[in-house]
Amino acid sequence: VLDAHDPTGKKHPRKTPVDTSLIGSIRMGTTVATNALLEREGERMGLIITKGFRDLLQIGDQTRKNIFDLTCAAPEVLYEEVVEVEERVMLAEFFDEDKSQEEIASLEERKENDDVSKGGWPTAGVGKRVTGVTGEKVIPLQAPDVDAVRASLQKLADKGIQSVAIVFIHSYVFPEHEKIVAAVAKSMACFTEISMSHEVMAMVKMVPRGQTACAAAYLTPKITEYLAGFTRGFDEGLMTNVRLDFMKSDGGLTP
Repeated sequence: VLDAHDPTGKKHPRKTPVDTSLIGSIRMGTTVATNALLEREGERMGLIITKGFRDLLQIGDQTRKNIFDLTCAAPEVLYEEVVEVEERVMLAEFFDEDKSQEEIASLEERKENDDVSKGGWPTAGVGKRVTGVTGEKVIPLQAPDVDAVRASLQKLADKGIQSVAIVFIHSYVFPEHEKIVAAVAKSMACFTEISMSHEVMAMVKMVPRGQTACAAAYLTPKITEYLAGFTRGFDEGLMTNVRLDFMKSDGGLTP
C-alpha cells in the first residue's frame, strides 16, 4: 500500500520500520476502544470505592430511553471485584454555618476521631478544615488505612486483576485520599493501570465520575497495547519528529 501511494517512489519493504523522515504529521482514527467496550474485551479490573458505596455504580441513576419503562435492563458493570475503603471527607460549609468560631476551633483541636478509634463511623465535623481544589472548605474525617488497603489490593492481584479504578465520594474537591491509595497500588508493582476519578473526570456527581474512571481503567490497557503495536511499525523518528494526533469521539483531534 505504501509503495503504491508514496509520491517519492521510495520502496517500503515488509517487516521494515517505516522511514519517518518524509512524514510531517499523522492523523489517526481508530475504534479499538469502542470495539473493546461493546464486545466486553477490555482489561480485567477492580473498583476501589468509599465504604458504603460498593453498589453505587451498579444501581446507577434514572437515565433511560423511556422514563416510564419498568422493564429496562441496566448495562453490565465493567469491574469484576469491589474493594471498599474506610475513608471519609465532608464539606464544611453547611456543617459550620450555624456554629461559632469557638465551636469550630474546638472541633479542629480534637486530634483523633473517637468513633473511628473505636471501630465506628467518624464523628461529623471533627478535624481540621482544609481548602479543597475548588476553594471549598472540607473536613477530612478519616484517611485510608494504608496497611488495610495494601491487603485488599493484594487480594485483587492474587485473582489476576491488574487494572483498578479509584472512586471516592468527595475526591473532586479533595483528591488526597485517592492519591494515597494510588500510591499504595503503584508501590506494589502489580497493577498496570491505576485510574483515579479526580484525574479522569473531576466532577461532583459520583456516578458518572465513577463510570468514566472505570471505563478508563477498562480500556486504557487495550489502547496502550494497540498504540505500542502501531508505533513499532515506524522508525525512532515517529515520537520525536512527527506530530501524531488521534481523533476523539467528538470528531476533534488530540496529541
